[in-house]
Amino acid sequence: MRADARHNRDRIVEVARELFAGRGLDVPMAVIARHARVGVATLYRRFPTKEALVTEVFAGQFAACVSVVDDALADPDPWRGFCAAIERVCAMQAVDRGFSAAFVAAFPDAVDIEQERDRAIQGFAELTRRAKAAGQLRADFAPDDLVLLLMANCGVIAGSTETAQAASRRLVAYLLGAFRAEQAGPLPPPAPLNLLDFLHAPVSAENGIR
Repeated sequence: MRADARHNRDRIVEVARELFAGRGLDVPMAVIARHARVGVATLYRRFPTKEALVTEVFAGQFAACVSVVDDALADPDPWRGFCAAIERVCAMQAVDRGFSAAFVAAFPDAVDIEQERDRAIQGFAELTRRAKAAGQLRADFAPDDLVLLLMANCGVIAGSTETAQAASRRLVAYLLGAFRAEQAGPLPPPAPLNLLDFLHAPVSAENGIR
């Protein structure tokens, strides 16, 4: 692909991601083309259907999320890697604004994410193990608590993007403080949650995504 064609394609995907997150999946292709400053014909040459474009946006979002866990595992400091993974995933969720959940609901069979999802889950479980072994993460933290955290983060990102990002950062800072081993106190048993529960949960109508 020529450099200018690649630039147009990347611009389309970037604009589509922003519009889908802000307005929902019903954004017309013509609107996406206009915001991306390309012709509608150019848009359809790159993505013949709306589903193809939505799928490309989701695949990019999901790959970025998986790479967060890989980067965290490469950090030699267990607590820093654990915190970085949570901070970055929650920051991405604040920008995502329900797009990923809406995609999974609308196109459940469009992308096979099971292998990468399982790798990310296993990676986060390893981050948890390392942080506990280093004596920095409370011993009763369960991997399912990540889903609980994501659900809580989802509840504070209903405002504007800037407000959502600021609220998310503050919530995550509070929770990471509570996760430290020296702050550990008695807790109820962990909730039986998993990432599929979270992805298939009802999506807020704030941004028009259902």
